[in-house]
Amino acid sequence: MPPTNHAGTGQTGPTGQTDKNSKTGQNSKSGRTRRPSSSTSRRRTLRREVPSTVGLLADAEDFAAMCGYRSFTFGHPSDYPDYLHHVDGLLRSLAAQGIHTTVALFDPVEYAAYCTDQGLDPDTAETRTRFTAELAGTGAGLPYTGQTVDELVPLLVDEAVRQATWDYAGTLLAQVGSCADCGEDIGQASFDRAADALRRLLAGAGPGHHHLVCSVPTETEQLVAVLHAQTSADPQALPRLEGREGLGFVTVLAAGLALGGPGGLVLRSSSEGHGDRVHGWRLDRGRLTALSAAAVFNAYCTDADTGEPVAPEPGVEYCPGYEVDEPAPH
Repeated sequence: MPPTNHAGTGQTGPTGQTDKNSKTGQNSKSGRTRRPSSSTSRRRTLRREVPSTVGLLADAEDFAAMCGYRSFTFGHPSDYPDYLHHVDGLLRSLAAQGIHTTVALFDPVEYAAYCTDQGLDPDTAETRTRFTAELAGTGAGLPYTGQTVDELVPLLVDEAVRQATWDYAGTLLAQVGSCADCGEDIGQASFDRAADALRRLLAGAGPGHHHLVCSVPTETEQLVAVLHAQTSADPQALPRLEGREGLGFVTVLAAGLALGGPGGLVLRSSSEGHGDRVHGWRLDRGRLTALSAAAVFNAYCTDADTGEPVAPEPGVEYCPGYEVDEPAPH
């Protein structure tokens, strides 16, 4: 899909060839070299400061849906590999011009709904550009840092799932309401508890790299949040979290605490010179309760689909959880 701004540096004629005189700065009559005007130079500098957004069709099915529009550049579903090739070239071209580019998933179903809601003709490049521009603020996007398209697609899908999970968990928190006894906003209180629990989780894990997974079943779907964090031996140093994972993780954990149903949390820690350690907790009636070492072992060494035992990983220590929740939450 098109970027939100055009960042070309030369004009092309009907033949597609750039005029040589304008490219080299030669005056065709005098043969003297022209210096670019101050306004031209400034426009080029400003152009590099205008961000771009590229909407990417993640699979052949989505691409085929867009081929149904006559104004779409590619006219046949079999052109999908060629489309990816050109998107890759576009991203590299924008990067070469020093333009920061965000890549976002372009969903044809969402696009059609957007056009209906806005009363726009979906079969125009202008409408596709407008929709793509809005993805930068409302959709799941990633900055382009030189990745190939093959690398970008799974990353974008993961980001979209993370965004949808975060949005749904936030909706659940907003719908919980207030405590019947004291009037406190249960969603906000649960979010504060979850944020405090995350701080205690990382503090108790010690220095190293930590991989956390929180799973909360709901009536409609299974919420799963993943967090990667790095902590140092300095107790005053804040943990380093990847992207927006921290906020999404806290939101899902808060939803589990607020709903009061079942759920689980696993923390796996790696540090230099030591084997990996695994700790576990369960969500039960609004509490995050530490599991015993035996329970962690059973949970980690059981196939979730079949219930059959799985051989433990070599060098991994299965440890009990530790206290991370408030002693007596309301």
